[in-house]
Amino acid sequence: MLCPRKCILRDGQSGFCHVRKNIDGQIILQTYGYNTGLAIDPIEKKPLYQFYPTSGILSFGTLGCNMGCRFCQNWQTTKNRSDCTQGNKTTPREIVQIAKNYNCKSVAFTYNEPVIFFEYALDTAKLCRQNGIKTVAVTSGFINPEPAMEFFNLMDAANIDLKGFSEKFYKKNCLAKLQPVLDTIKYACNETDCHVELTTLLIEGENDSKENLQAECEWIINNVGDCIPLHFSAFFPNYRMRQKNSTKFETLIKAYNIAHSAGLKYVYTGNLTNTETSSTYCKNCGQAIIVRNGYKLLQYNLTKGGNCTFCGTKCDGRFE
Repeated sequence: MLCPRKCILRDGQSGFCHVRKNIDGQIILQTYGYNTGLAIDPIEKKPLYQFYPTSGILSFGTLGCNMGCRFCQNWQTTKNRSDCTQGNKTTPREIVQIAKNYNCKSVAFTYNEPVIFFEYALDTAKLCRQNGIKTVAVTSGFINPEPAMEFFNLMDAANIDLKGFSEKFYKKNCLAKLQPVLDTIKYACNETDCHVELTTLLIEGENDSKENLQAECEWIINNVGDCIPLHFSAFFPNYRMRQKNSTKFETLIKAYNIAHSAGLKYVYTGNLTNTETSSTYCKNCGQAIIVRNGYKLLQYNLTKGGNCTFCGTKCDGRFE
C-alpha cells in the first residue's frame, strides 16, 4: 500500500520497482542497507536553492523506481535489476556517522526514488533527527497519502519532481499518474514543516507548451502559494528518449518568464543556467539577495535570520 500502483504479487514476485518482493506473504525491501554509493554534494545540486545555501549534503540512493520515465536521467540505477546485495552495504547508523565525520549539515535520499526504499530512508532519517542532521528527499512524489504522512513528517526538505502537467504526459512518458503527485505536493507544502522546492524537467514538444506551463504555474499558486521555488531543468537525450533533442536554453528562459509572469516569486533554471536565472531575488524589493552562477555563490545579501539586507523582507526558506 506504499505506492499508488498497489502491485498484487504472488509469492516470489517483485513489484514494478523490482526491489520490493513477496516473500512468504510479506513484502520485503530487498535493498535495505545497500546503496549505489555515497557522495558529498553542495545542497544546490539537489536542487535546493533556499535551504541552507552552500551547505554540504551527504547523498545516497539504491536501485529501482516505481515510475517508468522514458526520459530517465539516472536509468543505470533506477532500471537496474542486478543483485542489490552487490552494492555498498551501509547501515543507517553508519550513514549518520559519515555525515558527522564530514561535517555535512544534511543527508539526502536521492539518485533514485526514495519512496521505494521507504524503510531504509526513514530509519536513517530518524537517526539523523536524533543527531541534529537535516534530511532531504529528492522524489517524484508518487506515493499513497498514508505513507506520505510518515515520510514527509520526517523530512526537513524535499525537491519534488513535477514532471509535466497533464495526465496524458504522465501516462505516456512516466507510466504513472499525475494526481497522486499533486496530492503529495499539497500535503507536503500545506500540512508539514518540510521545506519544498519543485522541479520540472522540460522536454521540447512534450511538456513545454505555453498552455501547459501556465496551467502548472496557476495550479502551484492556487494550491501551495506563490513563494514555493520552482526549477526548470534542461533535458538531455537518455534512456528511451535518445532521439529527442536536448533542451535549448531559450526554452528554459521561456518557461522562466511564464512562471514569473504568472506570479511565482522564486524561479530558477537548471542544467543550463546563468547568473540571472540561478539567483534569488527579494519578493518585495526585487534586489538580488543570493547571487549564484550555477552552484557557485557570488553574493549573499541576507541577514542571519534570512532577511533581505536591502529592505528587511524575510526570504522564504531556511537560512543561517
